[in-house]
Amino acid sequence: MKYIVEPEWVEKVRSRQDVRIVDCRFQLGKPEAGKEAYEKEHIPGAVHMDLERDLSAAEGPYGGRHPLPDMDQFSEKVSEAGINHDTVVIAYDDQGGAMAARFWWMMMYAGHARTFVLDRPFSLWKQERYPVESRQPEVKRREFTTSIQPQMLASVEEMKLALHEASSRIIDGRDEKRYRGEAEPVDHTPGHIPGAEHYFWKDVLNENQVWKRPEELKNYFHELPKEEKIYSYCGSGVTACVNVLALKEAGYENPRLYAGSWSDWISYRDLPVEKD
Repeated sequence: MKYIVEPEWVEKVRSRQDVRIVDCRFQLGKPEAGKEAYEKEHIPGAVHMDLERDLSAAEGPYGGRHPLPDMDQFSEKVSEAGINHDTVVIAYDDQGGAMAARFWWMMMYAGHARTFVLDRPFSLWKQERYPVESRQPEVKRREFTTSIQPQMLASVEEMKLALHEASSRIIDGRDEKRYRGEAEPVDHTPGHIPGAEHYFWKDVLNENQVWKRPEELKNYFHELPKEEKIYSYCGSGVTACVNVLALKEAGYENPRLYAGSWSDWISYRDLPVEKD
């Protein structure tokens, strides 16, 4: 199934009663910036979902910097956004798809396969003269219930087992310096999970931050056998969702997200760390 969609299709369907647009803009280090950008202008009819308020739980000793929220609470927020299981949901952001992909993954994990991601940033949507507005929509609550898909999520225990499984591949979506352990501007320990392969999340985008097409993504991931288990992680489980979505677009059936990612892995002092 194709989950990355073009602006022409979004413009065609966005006014339908069964469609909900979700603005996921968020800036790390500037937690109010995404909501402020949404209030200034957004795709008509869009509601806003915030990475830290809506798509993450509070940080604890384990679970990483952006732990998954309680899914019943997430379901309530989705319901308040006017979404039920008949709704076609389209997410976008202005951060290369990272925040939109996190929302997409959570909706898929909750059992809602009718969730899509706009193939380009909001800034390009606006530049191409598609409509924007500042008015916030009147949203009627709908009832959304989760049907959790546990096969999409990997725990730290599963990741520990994957280290020793010949049929498992682990991919790290952080930039090369963080992957190699040469720099670590965010977390207290540099390096990567032993055996992890480097697939920088921004490499699935073109220069203008438009998602690459499925054939390009197939070529990008061609060294990863489709019959093997693939585990995706990053620093805190956000940009790793970009690689999960890209793998799905490339025809991989069930890439798994290690949601806690590197910031969770290093919270366990006994787990191995590798540097290049």
